[in-house]
Amino acid sequence: MNKLYTVNKSPFERPALETCLRLAKPGGAVLLIEDGVYAALKGTAKSALIDANQGDMKFYVLDSDLEARGLAEKPLIDGVETVDYGGFVDLVCKYDSVHSWL
Repeated sequence: MNKLYTVNKSPFERPALETCLRLAKPGGAVLLIEDGVYAALKGTAKSALIDANQGDMKFYVLDSDLEARGLAEKPLIDGVETVDYGGFVDLVCKYDSVHSWL
């Protein structure tokens, strides 16, 4: 059963991303939303978390949340795909269930 995991907390303030990645099953995907989008930025102290897990999971980031935080022009970690709200809905439909990390 493949799950979509959503992470909405900044990895610089809360351990939600670390916990998610530790407990998530291979074959799933992580969608970074709200302040979770900071985890998608290339060259940060948290970039290695995503790099280390890209073989097992897919990573997505919500483009409107990047834009709302002034991050739309910042480089993202290689392999992280941006999605719009329609893409968010497509991901929810694609995976068997959604687990939100708060």
